Amino acid sequence: MHVGATVAIIQDNKILMTLRSDWEIWCLPGGHVDEGESVAEAAIREAKEEVGVDVQLTSFVGVYSRIGGDSTMHLNLFTAEIVGGTLTPQPEEVLDIQFFSKEALPELMFWWHKQQVDDALNGRNGVAWKFEVVPAVEVADRQALYALQASMDLKPSDFYKYFFESNGTHRIKKVL
Repeated sequence: MHVGATVAIIQDNKILMTLRSDWEIWCLPGGHVDEGESVAEAAIREAKEEVGVDVQLTSFVGVYSRIGGDSTMHLNLFTAEIVGGTLTPQPEEVLDIQFFSKEALPELMFWWHKQQVDDALNGRNGVAWKFEVVPAVEVADRQALYALQASMDLKPSDFYKYFFESNGTHRIKKVL
């Protein structure tokens, strides 16, 4: 089980998203909480690492539990505003960064981030969601998932759609 933090950086009613290099899919900045840090500190750190900006957290939106697949992850979502730094994609993980309006969100987006983006842009707080992932192909961990991707001769976004969207089933349940 992993604990993570994502951050919805909102500016002029638009939300900042990153294009991940591994799947070539858009998502919110975020990642695992490191030992000895809080989820809030992880959100601030991930914003700096992935998009180069210093942020001030403005609200706690909720907890989004992704159960199944290659691992269970409890993501804690915060909204934030930029207070410093320069928007710069982290070259190891991020291909691009852009702000999107609610009406023009990217089509290729992590399906489990769609609810987070909706909640953040609509000012919701105190929510809890459970996302169940039931893939048709079981993998032991992320390394096994990357190995499967390499063996299939699909571009990263097509593999993402195969493995995460069309190959398995997903159940989404609002807990609170």
